[in-house]
Amino acid sequence: MSTPKPSPASPSKTLQLESLQDAANRLGVSVDTIRRLISDGKLTGYRLGRRILRVCPEEVDQVFEVTTAWARKPRRARQASLAG
Repeated sequence: MSTPKPSPASPSKTLQLESLQDAANRLGVSVDTIRRLISDGKLTGYRLGRRILRVCPEEVDQVFEVTTAWARKPRRARQASLAG
């Protein structure tokens, strides 16, 4: 009697990856920015061998968040805090 063979992975579970260049072009940033996000641990990089590095497009999209606020204080608020 033979044991049942495991079924192949379903297509929905296949990890889709893109190159750093493709991710950078899609978002309008540099490849160095994508590499920095990987280095900082904000983005997962998938390496194949020594040279090939890929990222998951969905994860790249999640790193960039929607915001309506500026990261810096307006100029007048900065000057007031320096003077006071």
